[in-house]
Amino acid sequence: MDIKILGTGCSKCKTLEKLTREVVEQNGIIATITKVEDIVEIMKYGIMSTPALVVDEKVEIKGRVPSIDEIKSVLIK
Repeated sequence: MDIKILGTGCSKCKTLEKLTREVVEQNGIIATITKVEDIVEIMKYGIMSTPALVVDEKVEIKGRVPSIDEIKSVLIK
């Protein structure tokens, strides 16, 4: 699984990255997590508000920090 956290480095972006890493670790999910801070790269996903969670190149959550349960439900399908 390839997970990307899109965000320019704001506190919400950092929170999403932290929560995502926790979910991956706690559930034994095999994944690569990448933080994308380059605005040009972020715009390629059509994102207008950050943070965003991208899983295997599909934008799953954008513009807010989701709950741990919501991240877990996105990652465990």
